Amino acid sequence: MGTTAKEEMARFWEKNTKSNRPLSPHVTIYKWSLPMAMSITHRGTGVALSLGVSLFGLAALLLPEQFPHYLAMVKSLSLGPALIYSAKFALAFPFSYHTWNGIRHLV
Repeated sequence: MGTTAKEEMARFWEKNTKSNRPLSPHVTIYKWSLPMAMSITHRGTGVALSLGVSLFGLAALLLPEQFPHYLAMVKSLSLGPALIYSAKFALAFPFSYHTWNGIRHLV
């Protein structure tokens, strides 16, 4: 009679343990490259943009006031120019990076 799946798996893991082979694919065998990092960043910016747009839309539906009210509230905080430009960059960079990286991928 044949062996069970449990016995086969036990034999497989015992063989791998004795030979000290890494699991494949193993993170330590890959050398990080620019395309790999750009792909991961592209996925991250895509998820962040998707969540941001979803949360903004949900807020627009659920918050009691209209957008100009909240804009005036932010203006009344009198934030410095460095903080304002940093916030603008934090909003614009993921969008532009994701867009241009998507175009690069399509080309």
